[in-house]
Amino acid sequence: MYRSVYLAGPDVFYPNARDLGDAKTALCEEFGLKGRFPLDKQLDLTGLTPFQAGLAIYRGNLKLMDQCDIVIANLTPFRGPGMDGGTAFELGYMQAQFKPVWGYSLDARIYQQRVVQPTAGVDENGLSVERFTMADNLMMIGAIEDSGGQFIARDGDCLNIDDHLQVLRELLQALTAQV
Repeated sequence: MYRSVYLAGPDVFYPNARDLGDAKTALCEEFGLKGRFPLDKQLDLTGLTPFQAGLAIYRGNLKLMDQCDIVIANLTPFRGPGMDGGTAFELGYMQAQFKPVWGYSLDARIYQQRVVQPTAGVDENGLSVERFTMADNLMMIGAIEDSGGQFIARDGDCLNIDDHLQVLRELLQALTAQV
């Protein structure tokens, strides 16, 4: 049985980040799991340059991920048609440690539907668009599939805590039923 869950995603950038993190970790506790949100670590960034602070946060998140058995990643599009770059790293980091990777999105459209394509299969810059009917980049969805995880997409508002909790509850039910 998994004991601790790293809750990855762009959630830390949301204006309600702390409330969302608290709600997600409380929901994990309902399922007997220790939810670990990236803002949970205690870091003293006093006197650090912005670059040094960024590295301290990065290293703190690595330590937090190392303490977890599984990751549940919020793949909701962030600042574009695809998922957050930091979340992609976290998902890959955990998968590289052979830890199960699970994910969700509050945008149920497949990736190719979210990319502007003046010509079918080609974006505004003339670059080809993945057409694999996947929720995001094939490497992310492949990591979830190959790790034994699950991915769920439901339309919702990324700033609405209840929308996150609804899909997270669904994932946690599937996760705990699996073991």
